[in-house]
Amino acid sequence: MSVTSIDKDFENLTLTLIADFDAPVERVWQLWADPRQLERWWGPPTYPATVEEHDLTPGGSVTYFMTSPEGERYRGWWRVSAVSPPKSLEFIDGFADQDGTPSDMPTTTSHMQLLTHDGGTRMELRSVFDSREQMEQLAEMGMIEGLRLAIGQMDALLTD
Repeated sequence: MSVTSIDKDFENLTLTLIADFDAPVERVWQLWADPRQLERWWGPPTYPATVEEHDLTPGGSVTYFMTSPEGERYRGWWRVSAVSPPKSLEFIDGFADQDGTPSDMPTTTSHMQLLTHDGGTRMELRSVFDSREQMEQLAEMGMIEGLRLAIGQMDALLTD
């Protein structure tokens, strides 16, 4: 599996996931930049994503929904803060109601960075929380395991 570490830092309100891939930075970037590729890994394997809007420019947004094994849809959104292809992406990540309207659930600020590492690519994905309570709530909802499972799908896509 590509995920090499997940660090929960309650003092600094961050969750940092490190993953290493046997692919160049530009190829890993495409998994984020192409909505059809993003939906093949964004979300755990049993909750596939469907990307509806995908604008990776500052001020742009990504909207999507994940479908549960029972057919329920869970909507989410990103608001893109900064992007520097093919190296980094920063976005606010949140939940939405069934109409796609952002909900009052906690949001996180996500910083994704791709670096050349050992002949491949190291991806660092850092989520920043507003409070310890928010961090604990999202962890209890399965955010950490969901990220591990989602990122774990990237290796197979990189060999396609």
